[in-house]
Amino acid sequence: MSKDNYGLNPDQPTRNAAVRSADAEGHVDPVVEFELDTDHPAGAAAHLRTTTAIRSRAAQLLARARAGESQWFTIGDANALEDTARTVAEVTRDRYPWNPIPYHSRWRHFEAGGVQRVKMLDDLLGPVDVTHRARAHIDLVVVSVLLDAGAGPDWHYVEPATGQRYTRSEGLGVASFHAFTSGLFSSDPGRPLQADAAGLRALITDRLGDAFQVSSFNPLVGLAGRATLLRRLGEAMSEQPEYFGEDGRPGGIFDALVGPLGPAAPPTAEIMAHDILSLLLDSLSGIWPASNSIDSIAADGSDTVGTGDPAFALGDCWRHSAVRGPGLTNGWMPFHKLSQWLTYSLLEPFEWAGVKVRRVDALTALPEYRNGGLLIDSGLIVPKDPAFLEREWQVGDEFIVEWRALTIALLDELVPSVRKVLGRREDELPLARMLEGGSWAAGRVLAQRLRHGAPPVRLASDGTVF
Repeated sequence: MSKDNYGLNPDQPTRNAAVRSADAEGHVDPVVEFELDTDHPAGAAAHLRTTTAIRSRAAQLLARARAGESQWFTIGDANALEDTARTVAEVTRDRYPWNPIPYHSRWRHFEAGGVQRVKMLDDLLGPVDVTHRARAHIDLVVVSVLLDAGAGPDWHYVEPATGQRYTRSEGLGVASFHAFTSGLFSSDPGRPLQADAAGLRALITDRLGDAFQVSSFNPLVGLAGRATLLRRLGEAMSEQPEYFGEDGRPGGIFDALVGPLGPAAPPTAEIMAHDILSLLLDSLSGIWPASNSIDSIAADGSDTVGTGDPAFALGDCWRHSAVRGPGLTNGWMPFHKLSQWLTYSLLEPFEWAGVKVRRVDALTALPEYRNGGLLIDSGLIVPKDPAFLEREWQVGDEFIVEWRALTIALLDELVPSVRKVLGRREDELPLARMLEGGSWAAGRVLAQRLRHGAPPVRLASDGTVF
């Protein structure tokens, strides 16, 4: 059975699992469910690549923690939720006193220091058509997001043209912008303003380090892991011209999603936000560490951990003993943080090209150390043992998995409270804008106030998740 049918077998009964369904126009709506065979690795992987699965499993762990059944955490009461909402609202007012608040996306980091770097890129591109410009925007942001795991406390980037010094996410954004415009990710010196498969496959870690000004005095956490991720991206794109074109460019996904809508697109085009995420998760599964994969079926029907088939690689999806699900999905807690961060960051390139992106609310909050740190520092998520905040954790440790799941579920609960404090309507402050306003920045503010910017949880990072 091929992976393309997601494990559907007309000759066997199927397990019920929430998965993607397309409407008559081919749009994917993650709320519509159908049955699929989660006893088959392809069906299980497809289920775990949906935001429906992410939310439902995060809700399981939140309910369990509230019932006092968690080994790791207790949950603050309604007062703690309201206090957290007021903190987020206060930061939002300071950062965005006007309407509307923009999306939480990589493009905000390209604006660091008040410099309009997107305009700089557009000026370099010159008078090109909408599709050409969209491809370049997507090339830039895909590469930049994959380089966006936490930089660590000791790294900085000095922008040559301005002399401004940037750290953490803004530094990574500005550094990746200049690496892109220098042609680092292109294999064609005549077309530097692109990223392509050949250029990424040939990327040497030292060259990436040079572009990011890395040295023994300016160390960047996970540099080798970041370079490896980009090389894997190049490999994946070269093998899938149906998504990335013959040149293997990230921008090919614009054509893959918008092209089938007809010659009138993009001005009349509409796509679902989950369409973007689904394409990314399906086409880029091979770039993630392959140890997190489902590639076999146990004789007794229990879930098993696979060891290699990239078609079933789960990426940012981790084991938790209390998570329940059908078939091979049992015990897995999916997040897909970088893929969702990338999806949020792709909304604007599509919209700038005239494509309406619907159902952005299908995406989840981003379970990383700023959003999760906010909830610990505000007392909404409380570790059962203070010593949990003293030791270093691996990304797959159950403590970290549960913390991230609780972050997703609680930020969904937080949004209405923040709207109420700010007097904003749902259309004015959806989750994607609260994250920007918002929760991520509030997490940074509290971390700066309490620990000089360090997150409350000590986490070992290889540059591919956090």
